[in-house]
Amino acid sequence: MKAGPGSLWRDRRFLRFWAGQTVSQCGDRVSDLALPLVAVGTLHASAAEVAWLTALVWVPNLLGLFLGAWVDRRPGKRRLMIGTDLVRAALLLTLPVAALLDALTLGQLYAVAALSGAAAVVFGSAYQSFFAHLVPQTSYLDANSKLAASRSVSFVAGPALGGGLVQLLTAPLAVAADSLSFLASALLLRPVRVDEPAPADPDGPSLPRLAREGLDFVLRQPVLRASLGCSATVNFFTFLTGTGLLVLFADRELGLSPAATGLAFGAGALGALLGAVTAPALSRRIGLGRSIAVGAVLFPAPLALLWAAQGPLLARAAVLAAAWFLSCFGVMIFDVNLNSLDTAVTPDGLRGRVIGAYSTVNYGVRPLGALAGGGLATAVGLRAAFTVAAVGGALSVLWLLRSPIPAIRDLDDIPRPERPAGATVPEPAPVTRSGPDGARRHAPPAGPRSPR
Repeated sequence: MKAGPGSLWRDRRFLRFWAGQTVSQCGDRVSDLALPLVAVGTLHASAAEVAWLTALVWVPNLLGLFLGAWVDRRPGKRRLMIGTDLVRAALLLTLPVAALLDALTLGQLYAVAALSGAAAVVFGSAYQSFFAHLVPQTSYLDANSKLAASRSVSFVAGPALGGGLVQLLTAPLAVAADSLSFLASALLLRPVRVDEPAPADPDGPSLPRLAREGLDFVLRQPVLRASLGCSATVNFFTFLTGTGLLVLFADRELGLSPAATGLAFGAGALGALLGAVTAPALSRRIGLGRSIAVGAVLFPAPLALLWAAQGPLLARAAVLAAAWFLSCFGVMIFDVNLNSLDTAVTPDGLRGRVIGAYSTVNYGVRPLGALAGGGLATAVGLRAAFTVAAVGGALSVLWLLRSPIPAIRDLDDIPRPERPAGATVPEPAPVTRSGPDGARRHAPPAGPRSPR
């Protein structure tokens, strides 16, 4: 049977998956630093070209509406997740190979970014359904907090590791670490199984109709509608700058070396660890909904501090680390609580479609924000662009204020999700067994809702 509340430390399935995601997240943080440095340092990309790199990672999310419907029709969400891990490992490995052959181009970097992004969309569409059948609703906050803590550790260790690897091996070769992390994730996920609801009938309604049902549910469900509006707004404005332009800012305006940049991001990311660990406690103290509102403001607002990055090298690095610390703390408060709430209000059988519809909008605005940010940074400079991102992102909280979210104290206040009238949702009774023993097993990228 599934692990009960408070027993996740004894659930070997959860611990195995958690370990795989921790390794994978650390690898991602290496790439977060190394890929922009490949563009900036190896290929001498401009601000606009770096913005395109960030945008192409997220463009595939515009197909999320249909990919989510396709995932709902597929049995074996675990197999889909393993397959996308292997695809991303192979794609990233092409970069160090091309660099060793002196054949690396900006076009190849763009292609790897876009194809890896498409694989991530499929992973994310399968993720919530898998996670929802690993732990009971009463353990969602605990499980998301643990997974977010791993992601936070990756923000602390990953940039420092990435900066060191770039300094030692060059940026293209450092990307190989992320490739290996996806292989580790696939191997650890392989024995982790979970009972799944029956997939949507492959001979049933068309993919466009299934996709429309997911979008209709998101837009009509008051919690998801407000959640999406808030997340999409904060995503757009924070992606005006994005990690790529932050790396560019550290390199060209602050004069930091790759190793110093990695250390500044790593030190600042201690805020993510603190946020992930304290998110459940904050939720219990002030309420789940109010915690989400606090995170929505605290995530983007610290970007305005980058105006003050002046003076000696140590002072410039300290301001970057402080802004990153507060931002990472805010995003974890936002993510842990909002991921748990969204999972709780989404019915089985619609999860892939809901994630696909949500991600199409929520992640689809990211490339738009990245491209707008490249133009804004070129026109008014990076420091002014950071201020626009901070103010606009903080205004995302307005979506929450007129919704039911601030009044929600905890997940116990939420009734069991009901099947929406007219939607094509399979009955919950029959389940497909992922493994020969039919035992209940487990699982979730840092949440599909994650602004970062």
